[in-house]
Amino acid sequence: MNYDSADITFMHQVLRGYLDLLRLHFFFAWPILFCSGYLLATSVYGLFSWYDLLKVACIGFLGFEAGFVLNDYVDRNYDARDIEAGRLTKYWRFFGRRPIPEGLVSSREALVVFIVLVAATIFLTATLPYPHSAYVFIIMLYSYGVEVFYQVQKRNQRVPLAQLVGRTDFAMFPVAGYLSIGNPDILALFYFLFFYPFAQAHLGVNDLIDVKNDKARGMNTVTTLYGPFGTAIWIAGFTAIHVVTALLFMTRLGWIGRGGIVLGLCLLLVANAAISKDRTPDTGLAVLPLFHVTMLIYAISIGLDAFF
Repeated sequence: MNYDSADITFMHQVLRGYLDLLRLHFFFAWPILFCSGYLLATSVYGLFSWYDLLKVACIGFLGFEAGFVLNDYVDRNYDARDIEAGRLTKYWRFFGRRPIPEGLVSSREALVVFIVLVAATIFLTATLPYPHSAYVFIIMLYSYGVEVFYQVQKRNQRVPLAQLVGRTDFAMFPVAGYLSIGNPDILALFYFLFFYPFAQAHLGVNDLIDVKNDKARGMNTVTTLYGPFGTAIWIAGFTAIHVVTALLFMTRLGWIGRGGIVLGLCLLLVANAAISKDRTPDTGLAVLPLFHVTMLIYAISIGLDAFF
C-alpha cells in the first residue's frame, strides 16, 4: 500500500495526538508512585516478589492512563474553548495538542481507548489475591467516578467542592498500590493523609497556570474563584497541612523514607516562596516541576525504604 506525503503527515499527527492523549512522556511516574505503596506494604506484610512488582506497576500505569483519557473525554467540548495553547497544555502534552477537540482522535476512539485500558487494568487486578483485588477494584471505580464528578462539578460551583473531593482519587492512588497486598490499616491511612494535602497544593499550582483557559471554559477553579492571592494561600495552606501529616507519616518510615520526605518538603518550601513573591502563571509553570520531582522523591524513597 502506497501512502503519499499528506497521508504520512496525517498519520504522524494522529500518532502525536494519541501520545498527547495519554501524556506518555510522564509514563514512568505513575508506576513508581503506585509501586511505592506496594513496596511499603511489603515492609509490613512481606510477600515481595519481582513478578508482583511488575504486575502492580502495570496496574498503576494502565489505570492512570485510563484516567487521563477519561479526563479528556468528559471535558472534550470545554477543551475546545481554550484560548491559550501554551503553558500547561505543552507541559502535560509533549506535542502540546488537545487531540479530541483538534480532531486528531475522535470521541469514539478515545472512549474505546478508555475501555481497553480499563479492561486491561481489571484483568490484571483480578489476578491479585482476594480481598486485595476487591480493594484495588473498588478504589479504581471510585477514582473514575470522582474524576467525572470533578470535571462536571467545577463547571458550576461557588465553593471548590470539585477540587476538595476530586483530588481524593489522586491521594488514593498509592494507597491502592499498598492494598494490592496489604490491608486497610493505619499505615495506609497515614499514606493517604500524607499525600492528600500535597495533591491539593499541586492542584492549586495547575489552576494558577491555566487561569486564562479556565476562564474561557467557564470553569470555577481555585484561581477563578479566589484569584492569584487566594490560590497562593490555598497552596501554602495545604503545604502547611502536608508538613504536619508528613511528620506523622515519617514516624512509620525508616531513615531513607524520612530523608526523602525532608528533601521533598524543602523543594515545596522553595516553590511556595516563589509563588508568594510572584503569583503569576509564569511562576506557577516554573515551580510545577518542583512538585513533580518532589512526588518522585517521595515515591522512590518510600519504595527504597522497603529494602533497607
